[in-house]
Amino acid sequence: MAMRTFKEAIKHYSFYLGGDQPPVGWQERARTVLGAFIGITLVLTIAKYLGETAGIDEWLMASLGASALLVFALPQSPLAQPWAVIAGNTLSALVGITCAHFTDLPISVTLALAASLSILGMFILRCLHPPAAAVALIAVLGHVLHYRYAFFPVMVDSILLILAGALYSNLTGKPYPNHPK
Repeated sequence: MAMRTFKEAIKHYSFYLGGDQPPVGWQERARTVLGAFIGITLVLTIAKYLGETAGIDEWLMASLGASALLVFALPQSPLAQPWAVIAGNTLSALVGITCAHFTDLPISVTLALAASLSILGMFILRCLHPPAAAVALIAVLGHVLHYRYAFFPVMVDSILLILAGALYSNLTGKPYPNHPK
């Protein structure tokens, strides 16, 4: 095998440092960042107004940021569509709560079980949403034992995020959600 030039080696190995990421212009970056800020602010403000967060630590809603990245930065992705976000997050919360409630296994096994079963459920329901696997882990780590959490705040906040994403994306020229072809 011939020796590569330094330039070829850099180009080859840059793939592992994000070289496969498409370039994104500053206007699109600003649109995405502003949208995520507005969306998360609206969701959390409305959640607080509805009283959803009473007795719930804020970190239990941390996966909302990852969902916002998909909804605002990649609105055309199948992983960012309303069914994926809402059903994926809600299902995973239910799985995480069930694992936290009914398993008497070491925490590492319970976490692995919650994440893997939530992924299986998302495959079955066709609602793959990567941040949702974190929702299952958050429920276990937070010792959430009440199923209300899956609906208030997880499902309601997912719906609010989708509504904010749809409004913002369509106002800024990005059609969302996808429409059947």
